[in-house]
Amino acid sequence: MATPLVTLQRDEKRGSDLTELVRLVAEHDVVEVVVGLPKTLAGRHGPAADAATAYAAALAERIAPVPVRLSDERLTTVVVSRVLAQRGVKGKKQRAVVDQAAAVEILQSWLDARARSVAARKDEV
Repeated sequence: MATPLVTLQRDEKRGSDLTELVRLVAEHDVVEVVVGLPKTLAGRHGPAADAATAYAAALAERIAPVPVRLSDERLTTVVVSRVLAQRGVKGKKQRAVVDQAAAVEILQSWLDARARSVAARKDEV
């Protein structure tokens, strides 16, 4: 089950977010990293997806041999915002946690898809 650990601010100038991710990967014995891929609603790659792909590649270089996977994150912010609103979290409080909750949703969706894939392979055998 995906749970939040920490929210990092992107630091394009110094890369301190990447440095902190490298530290967290080592500290927590991470076996795989999942990076959200913000495709368009039509499933295409735009500038945001290109930036996420470049970020994933930069991270992969620094944490090899730990693999970095990309996971479609379309509509995760919308879904999370609705869930938070239903739970009574609104306004500034919602904005403060929506990125972290979206990251959890991206990871949980990826884990669920992987579990379905593994189960399907077992059924084929």
